[in-house]
Amino acid sequence: MAAPLFLASASPRRLDLLKQAGIVPAKVIPADIDETPIKRELPTVYVARIAANKAKTIHAKHPEAFILAADTTVAVGRRILGKAEDEKEARAFLELLSGRRHRVITGVSLIAPSGKSRHKVVSSVVRFKRLSEKEISAYIASGEWKGKAGAYGIQGLASALITFISGSYSGIVGLPLFETIQMMEGLGYERS
Repeated sequence: MAAPLFLASASPRRLDLLKQAGIVPAKVIPADIDETPIKRELPTVYVARIAANKAKTIHAKHPEAFILAADTTVAVGRRILGKAEDEKEARAFLELLSGRRHRVITGVSLIAPSGKSRHKVVSSVVRFKRLSEKEISAYIASGEWKGKAGAYGIQGLASALITFISGSYSGIVGLPLFETIQMMEGLGYERS
């Protein structure tokens, strides 16, 4: 019998993306780890570290399964924009992103029951239109910013505010499907 896949993420978006690809994890087990960036940590290093730590944490409890973990952040230069804590921070993030390009970076880690692992970081570029005060206020009022890196989700209302993307759309949402499936196949995961 093929080993099951456990998703080490609380993100409903990652679960939805996997389902779009015909993959339904046997379990969803969020990893409870400290996601605080280390001082002067680069965004690519940060997401790789967090994704790997999530996968290792769950693999230690469930070595019989394939463990898939990911972490996404928004980066403006070297600055990491995590999940906004409140409306004030969400507004500051959106004002910073207004009219400029930024990167959305997702780290993915997969550990097989054999203990072998694969790690990948996928970076995409997104550009917002210049946002008016009214647009920012409306987006904040929608509540859609909650729980999202950079205080927005490309798959929702913010899609009307984005003028350009280059890279992986699914990676921007939270899980680069092409790269993830390649990793899974490379480690011997069998889709049912």
